[in-house]
Amino acid sequence: MADDPKDTLRLVLMQDVLPVGMAIFERVRQGGASKVAEAFTSSDDPLQELKIEGELAAKTVREQLDNVSPGLGNPVVPVKVDIEVGNLEVDPTLDQESLLQCLGRIQVDIQELETLLFEDCTEKKPSISD
Repeated sequence: MADDPKDTLRLVLMQDVLPVGMAIFERVRQGGASKVAEAFTSSDDPLQELKIEGELAAKTVREQLDNVSPGLGNPVVPVKVDIEVGNLEVDPTLDQESLLQCLGRIQVDIQELETLLFEDCTEKKPSISD
């Protein structure tokens, strides 16, 4: 999680509280308070069930918030990346050899392309006697 308490709170709100709230809102809309109470009486983990139930609606809200301001709905979570620096020395002869091989392949491809283009042009070229 983020080190900043405000960022941590915002992340919890967007990932945990918003989906539960959206599920409760939808249940109230569909069947009133009894539908909401049903979630708490019929499940061992009602908050997790509500979170799963409201995730799709919460995702839509987060995307709409991101349209207003990127990162508002889907907060950017800082990550730590460690880069292992290896041996940066490159053998110049190997590098030259691979470059020459690559240039050779390119030259062959260009020759094939020119051949195809030339043959295509001579086959479709109308003759003067037509």
